[in-house]
Amino acid sequence: MGVTVRPIKKVRIVKKRTKKFIRHQSDRYGKLSQNWRKPKGIDNRVRRRFKGQFLMPTIGYGSDKRTKHVCPDGFRKVIVKNVKELEVLMMLNGTYAAEISHTVSSGKRKVIVERARQLAIKVTNASARLRTEENE
Repeated sequence: MGVTVRPIKKVRIVKKRTKKFIRHQSDRYGKLSQNWRKPKGIDNRVRRRFKGQFLMPTIGYGSDKRTKHVCPDGFRKVIVKNVKELEVLMMLNGTYAAEISHTVSSGKRKVIVERARQLAIKVTNASARLRTEENE
C-alpha cells in the first residue's frame, strides 16, 4: 500500500459537550423527535433557563478555533471531484485529507486514489466502490 500519511501537527481535540442537546418534552411524547428545536413559548422553562431543565445550545459550546472541523485522525476534510482538485492539496497534504465525492464513478475513483498515493495525500474513503479481482 505504501507509507501512511500523518498530520503535521496533531492537536488534542477537546469537546465542551459530547452529549446531544435534546428537544424539550421529546421524552414525554413519541411524536416529538429528539432533534433539537428552540422552544418559543412565552412561559417555557427551558427557554427561560430554569435550574434542572434541559440545556440549550449556545455559542459558548463552540469548538476551539484550532480544532474546529478537525477529524479524530488530525486532518481536515476536503471534498474532491477530480484529479485537478486533488492537486490543490499537494502542498497541504499534512493538514488536509481528500474525500472523494459520492458523485464520482468507480473508474475515476481509481485514478484519483492512484494520484493521491503519488502525491502522499490521505484519502478518507479510498476503498469505496473498488471492486476486487475475485468479485469480477
